[in-house]
Amino acid sequence: MKTAQSRQKSYANKCKRDLEFEVGNKVFLKVAPMKGVMRFGQNRKLNPRYIGHFEILKRVGKLAYELALPSSLSSIHGTFHVSMLCKYIADLSHVLKYEASELKPNLRYEEKLVQILDRRLKELRNKSIPLVKVLWRNQLVEEATWEKEDEMKIKYPKLFG
Repeated sequence: MKTAQSRQKSYANKCKRDLEFEVGNKVFLKVAPMKGVMRFGQNRKLNPRYIGHFEILKRVGKLAYELALPSSLSSIHGTFHVSMLCKYIADLSHVLKYEASELKPNLRYEEKLVQILDRRLKELRNKSIPLVKVLWRNQLVEEATWEKEDEMKIKYPKLFG
């Protein structure tokens, strides 16, 4: 058992990389979309997303940093674990925008439906499920997802009027 644990630890240590930042560095902050609709095995929208760039004010402990957040994010605590940060490498061609008012205190934001692009009927063995292809705000047309039509009618009745 000891040998197996030692082997597992050595594998884990090879993949682990220690992130350290200096005071004054710029970093991105990880946020995640949240949506109450389950899709058929698709989770592209749940991929991590980053906002920022924010300046590091000070180091708090070994693995946490305090960031200089704008006043629009005043409801969010300013200290973050290193796993929530991503180094920002300055580039003049970057155009960084984010809608800070949409962020919840748990660093999640709610996706909003913009447009219905297409409709189809998914045929299963015993029943048919009506689906709609939905374009979400801040997403490209290629990232549109297929959702159940009845669930979308409940959440967004104005688009089905």
